[in-house]
Amino acid sequence: MRVLLDTHILLWWLMDDRRLPKDADKIIKDPDNAIFVSAASIWEVAIKAALGQIEADPLAIQAAIEPSGFTELPITGKHAAQVAKLPSHHRDPFDRMLVAQSLAEPMRLLTSDTLLAKYGDMVLAV
Repeated sequence: MRVLLDTHILLWWLMDDRRLPKDADKIIKDPDNAIFVSAASIWEVAIKAALGQIEADPLAIQAAIEPSGFTELPITGKHAAQVAKLPSHHRDPFDRMLVAQSLAEPMRLLTSDTLLAKYGDMVLAV
């Protein structure tokens, strides 16, 4: 299965945080799954760190993607256009981009945000 990590899931995984749901840990560790991290997540970390909303180094997060066995997913025009097709279940622009990417690729979005589950079966809310 192709899996796109939500930003919180990525941060919890990298920090070995106990808030990472066990089901998410199992999905990430499954060798049959290909795990992706969106450039939108790095962008989100950069903005929220600059605003003092989170403590994280976006350069360190980006540098940890490949050594973690994950693949970085760039944002394309196709992804940006897909956002226009989304219903307004969620207002966060970063989450909307992750949903759009998961639909366009296609892949499953692994998240702890149950509100995102309204977007359909491609969302794995854990």
